Amino acid sequence: MTDLSIVSVETTILDVPLVRPHKFATTSMTAQPLLLVAVRTAGGVTGHGEGVVPGGPWWGGESVETMQAIIEKYIVPVLLGRGVDEITGIMSDIERVVAGARFAKAAVDVALHDAWARSLGVPVHTLLGGAFRKGVDVTWALGAAPADEIIEEALGLVESKRHFSFKLKMGALDPAVDTARVIRIAQALEGKAGVRIDVNARWDRLTALKYVPRLVEGGVELIEQPTPGEQLEVLAELNRLVPVPVMADESVQTPHDALEVARRGAADVIALKTTKCGGLAKSREVVAIAKAAGIACHGATSIEGPIGTAASIQFACAEPGINFGTELFGPLLFSEELLQEPIRYADGQVSLPEGPGLGVELNMDAVKTWTRN
Repeated sequence: MTDLSIVSVETTILDVPLVRPHKFATTSMTAQPLLLVAVRTAGGVTGHGEGVVPGGPWWGGESVETMQAIIEKYIVPVLLGRGVDEITGIMSDIERVVAGARFAKAAVDVALHDAWARSLGVPVHTLLGGAFRKGVDVTWALGAAPADEIIEEALGLVESKRHFSFKLKMGALDPAVDTARVIRIAQALEGKAGVRIDVNARWDRLTALKYVPRLVEGGVELIEQPTPGEQLEVLAELNRLVPVPVMADESVQTPHDALEVARRGAADVIALKTTKCGGLAKSREVVAIAKAAGIACHGATSIEGPIGTAASIQFACAEPGINFGTELFGPLLFSEELLQEPIRYADGQVSLPEGPGLGVELNMDAVKTWTRN
């Protein structure tokens, strides 16, 4: 094993174009900003992490710019000279100097795991207890496009056997119009693929009480975060009202959030994003609480690039608590490949990358091409 001492940390912002616009409840993006974090050891090993949020600071208050500033000014001094195998101690010390900023912390956490695993010559999942499966199911997000466009895209993906489950974004349109659009799509895909919806916490209680039952009657199989994240009592009310699973996303960003959702019976499923939780270590705490409460976990996405996606795949393949599939499709939405060998998607699943660390290798020419400025 080589010298594990951290000698340098570098951050790089990329702007990677997408294959099509991706629409959320409040914004749309044609390119995804990524923050790459490179942790180098005295032994010559480099580990990579990725700071990424879905479309900018509208979701959780962070952006690649804030992440870069926090990491470079406040977190790097905590890292230098420490061993990459000191993840527990390092992340505890970071908590003392930086509150919140979980997306930034996730990038550092993953880079440390990648560097440590590469130094040992093992995959990251070994550090998490070992993989018990070689791939996970992947739901594809179809955004908030018109119904005809959505149906055409979904049927094409089903025919190619790339995906058999789809999530539709809601919340940007008038609720009645949006609901009719989704029901039309669900009926067109009935018997061919499952349809889920994500409102990104944009409906109030009365709107959700009116339209969520209609969506369920129209064939939607899962309702994700229809109301504001802090309104757990409303989410619990909706969860009792409908016969399909309700999934909490914005409502669960910390282990304590997961505990509150469990106490209130607010959701049947938790959207587990290794990014919003602050990395792999904190994600394990969230999953442990969910498992103890009998709540399923879904491997969700912040539209990560290949580094963040590989980290989440390593986690999902080593964690039995990720038992409600995933939506780790991020790299498929990018029009440019950032890896030497792409992550493999087929038959409705994404495969666990093989090799040391995260199991993927960046194409540094592509990284340079899409580096900002």
